[in-house]
Amino acid sequence: MEIKSASFVTSMAVYEQHPPILLPQLAVVGKSNVGKSSLLNTLCNRKKLCKTSSTPGKTRLINVFLVNDQFHLIDLPGYGFAKVDKAEKQRWGTMMDRYFQNSTYLRHVLHLVDIRHEPTEDDLTMNRYLRERGIPFTVVVTKADKVSRGSRMKYMAPICRAMLKQPWEVIPFSSMDGTGREDLLRLIETIPSLIPSRCEPLRESERYDTIFLED
Repeated sequence: MEIKSASFVTSMAVYEQHPPILLPQLAVVGKSNVGKSSLLNTLCNRKKLCKTSSTPGKTRLINVFLVNDQFHLIDLPGYGFAKVDKAEKQRWGTMMDRYFQNSTYLRHVLHLVDIRHEPTEDDLTMNRYLRERGIPFTVVVTKADKVSRGSRMKYMAPICRAMLKQPWEVIPFSSMDGTGREDLLRLIETIPSLIPSRCEPLRESERYDTIFLED
């Protein structure tokens, strides 16, 4: 597919506080500072679509972007920031839970993990959440330019083992050299009901109505 247009729509602290977003959604989630904003900028070929920051935990709202007037990219707040207090962690958990409960138009999730590190406990919690609730997702390993091309499989192996994904189901990505962009575009093109002429909401039985974080 070709992304011809991409624009910022809104930010929200609570999913229900804005009018319903009645287009299919592709959500992006990952640890703080994993490179979500850089991935979205590169994917959409827009340098300033998302504000990037070297400060972990900077994104604390749900950011919504419209792509090709066909679907929404949902930039979810990063998790696992060590300096966040318990109250902020609970607020984040509530925000995420409400999003997954109420977003009946969610079609797929891109779960981002840093290629240089083994998955954290927070990565595994998110991965388990998606799998147990049958939410379709793809693991994207970011910052692939930080390791040599020949050693990528070595770095990806523990991620694949921990997240129960085969190597060919994991997409290495780099916002620096564009690695993985075309693979992501091809993936987006194949996601059922993401780019339809007309989209119907998920059935009630397909909604995600359990609490994401309990503590």
